Amino acid sequence: MKNHANTTPILLLLCCVFFWGSVFPIAKQILLEMQDLSLAVWRFVIALGCLGGYLLLSRRAWPSLSPRRWLGLLLIGAIGIGGFNLALFSGLRHTSATNGALIMALSPLVTSLLAAVLACRWLTPVQWASLILGLAGVGLVITQGHPEQLLRLQIGQGDLLVLVGMLAWSGYTLASQAVNHWLPPLLLTVVTMVGGLAALLLYGLFQPGFHPWSDMAHLSVSTLVGVIYIGVLATVLGYLFWLRGIKALGAARASLFFNLVPVFASLVALGMGQPLTAIQIGGMLIVLLALSLPALLLALSRLHRQPG
Repeated sequence: MKNHANTTPILLLLCCVFFWGSVFPIAKQILLEMQDLSLAVWRFVIALGCLGGYLLLSRRAWPSLSPRRWLGLLLIGAIGIGGFNLALFSGLRHTSATNGALIMALSPLVTSLLAAVLACRWLTPVQWASLILGLAGVGLVITQGHPEQLLRLQIGQGDLLVLVGMLAWSGYTLASQAVNHWLPPLLLTVVTMVGGLAALLLYGLFQPGFHPWSDMAHLSVSTLVGVIYIGVLATVLGYLFWLRGIKALGAARASLFFNLVPVFASLVALGMGQPLTAIQIGGMLIVLLALSLPALLLALSRLHRQPG
């Protein structure tokens, strides 16, 4: 029974990071038929429909919050969910799925850096090493093996947009941690998703080519399945599986699974016929080493302290 209890959350976390990693190549394919803004909108229309139904069936009670706090939550969602998804999908139109996943993989490291800055404290030497190594791996990929391009600011538009999205997501993570005592995690996510969707729809009003209904109606069957996959599996189930994994294993152990997102993204992209270069493989290995460095050093330290 104990082994089963430990195996189940591990399998759920593996499914979660597979869903999240597969978003990059699947979205890349969807964007051949659909606007990036429409994809972002439909992702959360589908997700909120599923989560709203779940909340109704589970009869969750909503706590009483002041209008100021509700507004704060909606603004967090507008930037951290709406802005993140718009930047991500817009960026994926101009860059590869592997590049996008590698840039997003830096989010935990950047979140740690932002948290340290806000708390007016220094990162630990291991955190600095992880951050520098991770940036080096991503820099190798986005400059296609020519780091001097960074000095000339010759970085692709798609990579820059995904980078902006990654920063928005890191900010959302920090803001969510600061306000998570207002609402339980599931309710917090639903409210911020509403804020994100509202921001996307408001932005769409000023875009003359924004026609989400028409975009959805003219999709091929395979692309429609991809949109539903992103809305249901990668958003709803991915989030629920992540919560279950954190509850069972703790945030520190669960976060290690996030390292597999670029790996799954690259494997799915390769399976879908999207190219994978030697430089991307090298950058992925460097980023994975950077993300795993704290855990590796901790394991080595424990091994060194064991007697005999």
